[in-house]
Amino acid sequence: MKKTIVYTALFTLACGAGSVAAVQLTVEEQMGRHVYMDKGLSLNGTQSCQTCHHKTAGFADPTNSRDPYNTMVSLGDDGISKGGRNAPTSAYCGFSPTLHQVDGEYFGGMFWDGRKTGEVLGDPLAEQAQGPPLNPIEMNLASAGDAVIRVSESDYANIFTSYFGADFFAVLGDDDTPDGYLDDKVDAAYANIARMVAAYERSPEITAFTSKFDTGTLTAQETRGQGLFKANCSSCHTDTVVGSEPAPLFTNYGYVNVGVPVNDRLLTVPGTVYDGYDLGLGPVVGDTAQNGKFKVPTLRNITMTAPYSHNGYFTTLREMISFMNDRGDLAPEVNQNVTSATGNMGLSKQDIDDIYAFLNTLTDGFTAGR
Repeated sequence: MKKTIVYTALFTLACGAGSVAAVQLTVEEQMGRHVYMDKGLSLNGTQSCQTCHHKTAGFADPTNSRDPYNTMVSLGDDGISKGGRNAPTSAYCGFSPTLHQVDGEYFGGMFWDGRKTGEVLGDPLAEQAQGPPLNPIEMNLASAGDAVIRVSESDYANIFTSYFGADFFAVLGDDDTPDGYLDDKVDAAYANIARMVAAYERSPEITAFTSKFDTGTLTAQETRGQGLFKANCSSCHTDTVVGSEPAPLFTNYGYVNVGVPVNDRLLTVPGTVYDGYDLGLGPVVGDTAQNGKFKVPTLRNITMTAPYSHNGYFTTLREMISFMNDRGDLAPEVNQNVTSATGNMGLSKQDIDDIYAFLNTLTDGFTAGR
């Protein structure tokens, strides 16, 4: 049974300006919330998880969503470095299973390329949470020990010692230098910190299920769009419950190459690690039959998370839907393993508008009320 504390988070709901709902977080979720919002877990103190995964952008990067044509990827803690992939939402990720294979296709894992498989910690989301603080392009800490030290020096460190025990930070040794680390115990402490972040990302503050789809009645256009979506999109963006989901997340957790083009704009951005040939899942699993495939994202809050695709090629959601309908003469970034399920759907402009209207119903209430 989870421990709970009286801890209330308030956020705005779409049902009316100024109206709020109270969320009581467990101890685990509260600890994760502190870490998620702590810029002290980046080398220069400029970046937290929330920086690139904020509710005002559907828990993707608000800087990107404000200017999706010119800003497709996130800026690192050093103020220069940028990765080559668009930051996905951190909401609704906690239902993704451990990376596994079914009939030659892969499902689950975390990140666009599935490289956090879940095999180490038993939880892909917790493994994902370990990545950004130690990534030199992102938060840029040198080691897991450095991250544990930052938490030990924080104003919420007492919550960790109260929960895990007074010796939780004693694993750092007699001094705060790398030579003093007890590696296995430090790694265990860092894993527990990451598990708390994952717990918060699974909490109703982030994974809310408060969209119109969940709580309201769809209009005639939204209902038409839902029917069109089911007929044309649900083979990958599954519109039924999968696994332990309480409601559909509109993903099958699989991987697909839909033929996204090279993002030429990224090739000219200083400090960006992108060469226009991202193989995605293939190198992770050592299988060329998976080259060019990227994880099928949840469509929850999708209207807020511009730009779209792994490299941010599409500035608007309508552009992304139109591309899925008809790829035209755009050459794929990776021309291997391109799916035939997209690119020739035969949708009309009205059909696309109706699908877009339906996708708008997947925006959570407290994000829509920003």
